[in-house]
Amino acid sequence: MRNAGALAPMVSNDFGPPGRAYVETDEAEADESRVIESILGGEYSHPVRVIAFNTGRRLSAGRDRGHCAGVLSKTQSEHRSISIVAQEFLVRTLGVDAPTGW
Repeated sequence: MRNAGALAPMVSNDFGPPGRAYVETDEAEADESRVIESILGGEYSHPVRVIAFNTGRRLSAGRDRGHCAGVLSKTQSEHRSISIVAQEFLVRTLGVDAPTGW
């Protein structure tokens, strides 16, 4: 069971003509490290926003910058290449480029 004070992140993805939607995530996998890994791995076709929710406390918070900083940090510390989609997300959110290949 999730901690009552924990915020579960969800990714809003742009699916093109059908529009934007939050990507369904298994509750056990809705944590910051898995979202960062999913963005790095290119599991979203066009991530545009990360929002963290806590339905128990009726809270939500924009987490775009925090997750992008995590993606950038992990990319640099592990010398990982990232998908062009993740690269675009970093540029849109943080205004910085990350290497697409080492």
